[in-house]
Amino acid sequence: MIVSAIAFYVFAAMAVAAGFMVIAARNPVHSVLFLILTFFNAAALFVLMGAEFIALILVIVYVGAVAVLFLFVVMMLDIDFAQLRQGFLQYLPIGGLVGLILLIELLLVAGAWVITPEAMQVAASPAPALEQVANTRALGQILYTQYAYLFQAAGLILLVAMIGAIVLTLRHRVDIKRQVISRQVGRKRHEGVELKDVKPGQGI
Repeated sequence: MIVSAIAFYVFAAMAVAAGFMVIAARNPVHSVLFLILTFFNAAALFVLMGAEFIALILVIVYVGAVAVLFLFVVMMLDIDFAQLRQGFLQYLPIGGLVGLILLIELLLVAGAWVITPEAMQVAASPAPALEQVANTRALGQILYTQYAYLFQAAGLILLVAMIGAIVLTLRHRVDIKRQVISRQVGRKRHEGVELKDVKPGQGI
């Protein structure tokens, strides 16, 4: 128990410190690296809780795909961050106002927080032993039965966010050739084939 407690505090402190450095680092590449460190520490906390499946999913999906994608995008984009920070002060009052409104909303939510009796019953009910139900099966039973509609709603929100990101970043440039399926299907023979009458002893 002492070793588990020490490991929990070490990983938790590293996760909080790395999360703070994500927003405090001046270099975006360093921010992404600190984000990867945060994910690893969060995965270690899940391992201490006995949720190995969630820890592996966190490492495989977020560290192996999302964070690495962020890292490559940030490194490949030619962005002048000094130029982006030039207009920071003029947006500071608006950002402070939005932050104040968000803080008030969070305080209102925290002040009106009420624990329902159903939540107390679920927390009081003992969790099944690992010999009876594996972590993956227990997670699937809860996710696809009790929270099935919320799971589908989360997937729909992610789909809408993905489509919105594609639409916002899509730019039609004139100097780029694009595939037009209708023109390819409606192509005639004379548009793609040209007959040449080559004389003897001459080239094309």
